[in-house]
Amino acid sequence: MTGEVKKFVTITPSKIRLTGPVGVPLMTSVNIIPEKEYLFKILKVEAKNGKFVDFELKETSKEKDLSYMLIVKNKKNGPGRYYEVLKLKTDSKIQPEIDIRVYGNILDQDSKKALKKKKTPGNTPENKKN
Repeated sequence: MTGEVKKFVTITPSKIRLTGPVGVPLMTSVNIIPEKEYLFKILKVEAKNGKFVDFELKETSKEKDLSYMLIVKNKKNGPGRYYEVLKLKTDSKIQPEIDIRVYGNILDQDSKKALKKKKTPGNTPENKKN
């Protein structure tokens, strides 16, 4: 079976990564733009787990083009990693649900210090040319 696959929606970025030290607010936004041929509305957003992220959906229409901004915030207070799936419920019969994956990596203070001290190969005294 062959055929052309048409794009339904543009999601930028397609995956969310929230990485940083404990105590530092981490958040990002995702742009969601329905293709003109397949316009849809996002009815609601649900988190599969919901324990470590907060989110807010805003309509950001430009002229007649409907688009959305999804703002995602970390709410994990301690160090560790997590995985979450945000489910966008739409009014589309073609794709009634869109998944956006969220990867969290909250670093402890020791990891934060280690990242600052970590040297790249080009920055070590042995690799510098006189």
